[in-house]
Amino acid sequence: MFGSQVLEVAIGLVLMYLLLSLIASSIREAIESQLKSRAGDLEAGIRELLQDPGGAGLTKALYEHPLVFGLFKGTYDPSTSRRNLPSYIPSGSFAVALLDIVARGPSGTGAPAGAAPLSVDSLRAAVGRLPNAPVQRALLTAIDTAHGDLRRAQANVETWFDSSMERVSGWYKRRTQMIIFAVGLALTAAVNADTLTVVESLVQDDSLRKAIVAEAETAARDGSRIGADVKALRAELHDLGFPVGWARSLPAWTDECGLACVGDAVLRQAPYHVPGWLLTAFAISLGAPFWFDVLKRVMVIRSTVKPKEKAPEDILREPAAAPLPTVPAPAPVPPIHAHEWAHGDPKQGVI
Repeated sequence: MFGSQVLEVAIGLVLMYLLLSLIASSIREAIESQLKSRAGDLEAGIRELLQDPGGAGLTKALYEHPLVFGLFKGTYDPSTSRRNLPSYIPSGSFAVALLDIVARGPSGTGAPAGAAPLSVDSLRAAVGRLPNAPVQRALLTAIDTAHGDLRRAQANVETWFDSSMERVSGWYKRRTQMIIFAVGLALTAAVNADTLTVVESLVQDDSLRKAIVAEAETAARDGSRIGADVKALRAELHDLGFPVGWARSLPAWTDECGLACVGDAVLRQAPYHVPGWLLTAFAISLGAPFWFDVLKRVMVIRSTVKPKEKAPEDILREPAAAPLPTVPAPAPVPPIHAHEWAHGDPKQGVI
């Protein structure tokens, strides 16, 4: 019984972390839509890759190339906001655009009329005239390892770009995790989602725990049933009966107790919730995909190792054991009469 209760408490916590993580992710996406930090990280990564800190050289030529220019609206200006820039550039578009810029110059200058198709030899000669030494060395290495194959040289440039973008992805993920933790901590404090208080309530309230476990089973089977927007997710937390929110512990808002009174109550209670808030915020920073995967795994464990326990009333109602089958008594042996043994030898015959 004790093991089953611990597992159900864990399921309740995982479901709460999943819902809060989804809310935090929605808030993070809303922030991203305004800041466009992905586009800024990509542009900063390209500047570093092309050794163009000011963005006025190869970076500007790349963003103004027709293969890249069509991915965003407006013009590229390294001195202004980067919100209009693309958050993703295909590696193939980057490689072709860069090789074209090196061989024929920026798109604003235009290619000479009747220009010959690009070849490995003409590309090598153009790279040799490139004033950017680090990029020149990288492109010459890509050409040399292609062994005269222009397509392979392009593939080498794509690989160079992809490896650099993995580092940019690392920048974005680390900053995103920090932002998610900050958003999660603010969200946790706003809704008073104290992990320690939730655990205490789940342990003491059997009906609450059973209801949450039932909802967790539904969510694990069909993740699409979980609300997608912040309002729906917040309502789901409330409807499930999770012990979150300030209304349970704050005084009612009345004429005698206004904003100052309620605020003072929050300040008095907040220090006691800080450990639980930090636990919840750390859990939220792990992300909704992590907790959805954990929920499915825990539900599988529960379904396979759940102890088959019976309630006391079920034991009382259990039917009595069936009586043992009766073995019929052997048929009586007929009595032996004296006249059967009066004649003949008694040692003969069947005795």
